[in-house]
Amino acid sequence: MSDPDIDTLKAEIKKLNARATQAKMDLHDLSEELPTNWQRIPEVARIAHEAHSALMDARKRLEQGS
Repeated sequence: MSDPDIDTLKAEIKKLNARATQAKMDLHDLSEELPTNWQRIPEVARIAHEAHSALMDARKRLEQGS
């Protein structure tokens, strides 16, 4: 992987990390509010799962390209 590709991937990872962190906090906040908004559990959990999955995939791509 060339340096520009690595830099682009690092920038993507930074954005994905911010998204995953926010999703984690949203999940935590929801858990603190329970039983209020319990209906949102699947939605918030799905978003957190997708965000962390995307982050792990990007980190794996960076590791393989380095």
